[in-house]
Amino acid sequence: MGIEKDFSTKLSAGDVTIDRRDVEMLEAIDRQGSMHGAAEELGRSYARLQNRIVELEAEVGRLTERKRGGRGGGGTRLTDAARELRRRFDRHATELDGAATVTESVFTGTVDERTGELATVETTAGSVVALVPHNAREVQISVRSDAVVLTDPDETPEPDGTSLRNRFAGTVTAVEAGEEIASVTLSLAEGVEIEALITRSSLERLELEPGRSVVASFKATAARGAGLDSSG
Repeated sequence: MGIEKDFSTKLSAGDVTIDRRDVEMLEAIDRQGSMHGAAEELGRSYARLQNRIVELEAEVGRLTERKRGGRGGGGTRLTDAARELRRRFDRHATELDGAATVTESVFTGTVDERTGELATVETTAGSVVALVPHNAREVQISVRSDAVVLTDPDETPEPDGTSLRNRFAGTVTAVEAGEEIASVTLSLAEGVEIEALITRSSLERLELEPGRSVVASFKATAARGAGLDSSG
């Protein structure tokens, strides 16, 4: 059974929790120009929709204002506060979406030598410098996909000229591109895989597609080791 991260976007204001349904309600009011129209579009009762607006306004301030009647009749429009609330919700949703997208690549190996908190671990993919518990020898190293940097092999700086102490040559095996973020899977030595989370512009600049050779780098502090219990 696969286990995936799941997040639900919510904002808190006093005793009120603002969720996706509240934002959809504001968006419907904006589109319809009236509370009645929004209630009909969403399939909710006018009374419940109005009561919810009152609850929210008690905590965050005025969200709607009435338009005077006239040739086109009256209606309801959103205030600047309501529009800012929608923007804050969208920003929060984007942040959580990014967090949910982050995966971890795992390397298993044996500690070869230590320098303070850092250890060089020999894995099937090669040597990995990582933060490893002091007494651990057989370890499992995790690297977050958003900590992995991808570069063209011809443009990759020498290890001494960068803080990215771990560097592996690999071949792209899969690309999943969203509107702004892309997940790239690389095959390293001995069939070990590593995933990187990069921007869409980096994906296009590097011309990444299956079969493309690329270098994956990450800092020693981005690689976290956990000791394996050999006693089973």
